[in-house]
Amino acid sequence: MLLERILKVAPPGTVIPKPEAEGDFIVKGQRIRRGKPAIICTVPNHKRPDKPGEKGINAGELEAAHNNLVSSGSLTRRWFKKELPQCDAEGDCNFTTVGGLFVLLGEAAYDSRETYQKV
Repeated sequence: MLLERILKVAPPGTVIPKPEAEGDFIVKGQRIRRGKPAIICTVPNHKRPDKPGEKGINAGELEAAHNNLVSSGSLTRRWFKKELPQCDAEGDCNFTTVGGLFVLLGEAAYDSRETYQKV
């Protein structure tokens, strides 16, 4: 499963590559999000740096995004917003988190704020 593959290359403590982020987004572990197993990440809290927030992307969302990346050759923010609205609603940073996780897998490269390209 994709979630397990991601957690092998990005165990807890791994910084997720996000070229334009201010602060580190760090893999925290695995829990349940939107009723499914999910990867959980800490996100910077600029008002309270000592209290980072948490976001999560579930296995189904990761699979859908990965399938799109593989089939279309890219993962775009437009596709993400349309096809994964609940994940997107949790925060715009979920798009770049998914893209960054695919970068760690060696399957995508950052192209712009709107696009990750298949490698």
